[in-house]
Amino acid sequence: MDPTVVLVLCLSCFLLFSLWKQSHGKGNLPPGPTPLPILGNILQIDFKDISKSLTELSKVYGPVFTVYLGMKPTVVLHGYEAVKEALIDLGEEFSGRDSFPLNAKVNKGLGIIFSNGKRWKDTRRFSLMTLRNFGMGKRSIEERVQEEARCLVEELRKTNASPCDPTFILGAAPCNVICSVIFQNRFEYRDSEFLNLMGKFNENFRNANSLTIQEKHNPQSEFTIDNLLVTVFDLFIAGTETTSTTLRYGLLILLKHPEVAAKVQEEIERVIGRDRSPCMQDRSRMPYTDAVVHEIQRYIDLVPISAPRATICDVKFRNYHIPKGTPVLPSLTSMLNDNKEFPNPEEFDPGHFLDKSGNFKKSDYFLPFSTGKRVCVGEGLARMELFLFLTSILQNFKLKSQVDPEHIDTTPLVSGIGRVPRFYKLSFIPV
Repeated sequence: MDPTVVLVLCLSCFLLFSLWKQSHGKGNLPPGPTPLPILGNILQIDFKDISKSLTELSKVYGPVFTVYLGMKPTVVLHGYEAVKEALIDLGEEFSGRDSFPLNAKVNKGLGIIFSNGKRWKDTRRFSLMTLRNFGMGKRSIEERVQEEARCLVEELRKTNASPCDPTFILGAAPCNVICSVIFQNRFEYRDSEFLNLMGKFNENFRNANSLTIQEKHNPQSEFTIDNLLVTVFDLFIAGTETTSTTLRYGLLILLKHPEVAAKVQEEIERVIGRDRSPCMQDRSRMPYTDAVVHEIQRYIDLVPISAPRATICDVKFRNYHIPKGTPVLPSLTSMLNDNKEFPNPEEFDPGHFLDKSGNFKKSDYFLPFSTGKRVCVGEGLARMELFLFLTSILQNFKLKSQVDPEHIDTTPLVSGIGRVPRFYKLSFIPV
């Protein structure tokens, strides 16, 4: 081999090793598996199920540990105490957002989900204020969800009790709620404009950079068309996909457990009847149904790992020194599947949220929307939608599976960042 080539390779390896050692030695980080130069710990992590890999590592290194995704150290928080101490007790220090390269390229640090600093604070504050003005948290937003629930029921009636894939209908319902909030208008489910809207989000945001506004004269302002578009996109993604997937997964679980569905329907009949639509006031009188909705969210573990946080300054945490800008991964799975808080967590059991008297029992470990300063903006709306949509469906239909409940597989199609149910069809039988 040419001596020059050998020299260049040696110098390159030395430089890369020096950079790795500098990064590896930075701060007094929590313990973790020894990283390889350049690769870090990526060979020890199954990216098809990151959460499972991190859970296994926590058994060795404890509730706070460090992994290297490439040359970059990332601190993992596993378990309720570690997550609470970081995201709540030290909420400001852990309020940054780390971003994947693809997100940075598409969103350019705009919107609510992946923005940081002043931009994030201004955008989040403005979004919350605007959503409240549009009815979020008030009776008016409940009325919109109730209206959409009635439309959902009518759309399901059109299936004529034939086996159907509920994916589209259950996706259109929460999307329409967001439309009614943002655009002050809902759409018919087969409306061409609505279908185009649902399919054109990515195209809209690829074109966002070509738009300008008067605000360009104020370089300090975060209220630009670009930021507005990404913020609206964030609201649609957060307010549509997660709720629709939870509903779709929930119906599959109820097909698997028809005795649970029957018990919910008994409670609906007793408390609500059939002459009026469900409302949020009913929830306090329906402990079993409330427990079922919570257990669906706990069991499916939709987003096992919260979107990556980052420290906004150097932080002393449990005798460790975590440098500013360090990515932090809070494990939501570790709380939703805590076997002391939820005995037999691998089993679907509404009793996880009921006391011995059959009353609803809250749990601090129930944090599917994450917690702290970066908690999901739409948590309240999502909770409302899940309760009203599910009770409206079960008030009007019995669920019929195409296969014997024993043969229904409720294990998820696992991906790196989210879990979705397997494909299935069911029939909605009017009652």
